[in-house]
Amino acid sequence: MSDHRHVAVSDHTTEPALPGRRASRRAGRNGVAPEEISPLYQETPRKGGGGRSKGGGKTGKLGIGSWISIALTGVMVVGTLTGYKFYRDIEGNISREDVEDKLGANRPPETGALNVLVVGSDSRDGAGNKKYGQHLQGTGERTDTIILLHISPNRDKATLISFPRDSMVQAPDCQNPKTKALIPAGLRQINATFNDGGIACTWKTIETLTQIHINHFVKVDFSGFKGIIDALGGIEICLPKDVMDKKAKLDLKKGKHIVKGETALAYVRARYTLGDGSDISRIKRQQVFLTQVMKKATSSDLLTSLPKLTAFLEAATSSVTMDRNLTTGRLLEIAQSAASLNAKGLKSVTVPWKPYAPDPGRVEWAQPKADQLFAAIRSDIEVQPTATPKPSASPGQTTAPAKPAIKPAQVRVQVLNGTNTSGRAQEVADALAAQGFTVVEVGDARLPSGADQPRTRVLYAKNAQEGADYATPVTAKLLNKTKVKPEGGKIRPGSSKPYVPTAATTAPTATPTASAPTAPVDGQGPVIQLVIGADWEGVAAPIKIPDSIKDDVVDANTNPCL
Repeated sequence: MSDHRHVAVSDHTTEPALPGRRASRRAGRNGVAPEEISPLYQETPRKGGGGRSKGGGKTGKLGIGSWISIALTGVMVVGTLTGYKFYRDIEGNISREDVEDKLGANRPPETGALNVLVVGSDSRDGAGNKKYGQHLQGTGERTDTIILLHISPNRDKATLISFPRDSMVQAPDCQNPKTKALIPAGLRQINATFNDGGIACTWKTIETLTQIHINHFVKVDFSGFKGIIDALGGIEICLPKDVMDKKAKLDLKKGKHIVKGETALAYVRARYTLGDGSDISRIKRQQVFLTQVMKKATSSDLLTSLPKLTAFLEAATSSVTMDRNLTTGRLLEIAQSAASLNAKGLKSVTVPWKPYAPDPGRVEWAQPKADQLFAAIRSDIEVQPTATPKPSASPGQTTAPAKPAIKPAQVRVQVLNGTNTSGRAQEVADALAAQGFTVVEVGDARLPSGADQPRTRVLYAKNAQEGADYATPVTAKLLNKTKVKPEGGKIRPGSSKPYVPTAATTAPTATPTASAPTAPVDGQGPVIQLVIGADWEGVAAPIKIPDSIKDDVVDANTNPCL
């Protein structure tokens, strides 16, 4: 498999911490009528108590760190036979699961980005995990952590999107992996999709809700997390106060510490003695911890030491389960393409949320901000070059100078709605204007019969010598599954009018007003027609975290003393 190159949240910043959330979410179900949630998805208390695992899922966040590190450290060994043999050797350490045939045919399109679903398993099976609840061995596994790792198409930036475990969502139908029983679609808590439907159900649910194509999954457990941190030589943390947490078994003084093994696990599992005691607060602290893991895993100290590198990769690979398509060969491909990715390019954010009205002990996603976040991730596609230099001239000929890149502000666009979806031309025009294109007109271009245009087209006048060059920046921004190519020959619109930006649109200064001329002017090329067809998928845009949740973004500059 090749490495294909094919976003109201103020709610969660103002809501106070909600006491008793854990108990109400798993055991009590207070405030929600039983019939509201599919019986097949209602969580049942485990033997020995109805309380939620005190943070088992949280180790899943560090599974992300291990996965990224595998990809990055592969860069250092990919060029040598020894390195290749080493990767062949560690292949046997990795557990794999085949899930792709369970995801259905109606999946979101690929965009060239790499999206990995990461979950933390609180399974007590296995020698390394039974100490966290021997009486729970053989009872299956749950996840309290669900994260989507998004690596940009250029493989130089990564965004981690955390999904609160108690999010109430509309999940699709799934199948229980053991009993093969059908689990009907319906309203349920998001982590129940994993508990009852396995990783395939969680994968399918996230894709359905976000419309983001997921390429792979990684699952990590308790013992695996400890092994990874130990192999890195420990991670530095910073405590704002003395902590004595009997539940998490954490006893540390205020200030900085290097934590390993059990202490590291206790730190990421601690909840009630740090922050405001909420799960959301713990998520942010773990995101900071992950950033520190990333820094350590990409440091020269690890990458240039074969013994350290070997210990780290062995710990990482023996702790995870991956999909069958995420082979060591695939990891090497990703590593090569992601050579420039480091901790500075890593950002973490939690899906915007607010208390779930029927049961404030749970949460629901705050709209439209959650969908804005997902849209930003979906539209992060590879940026195509806007002008390609001509081939070198043969001997005796003069080499033509390379054409300068054409910027969006230099491209004037007429957006025509060729579908019966009302308002689409304005919507698309606003999206293009927000990225700097000079939108001049919007209009209608349905077929004479009133039917939809069958496909999306980008057109320029036949006599425009540089028409294709000016049209290319527009085609590069389209998310259509079938690539749209510039075509010569424009159409006559059914109607058109000057473009006026929607009030909510932040239009660049280059965008004309309603009185702007549509004829060519000095320094501008031909007007390009974008005809929206029935196959329309959307306009791509660089990832831009909504302003309303920027204060919640965790990156390399975030204060680690949380």
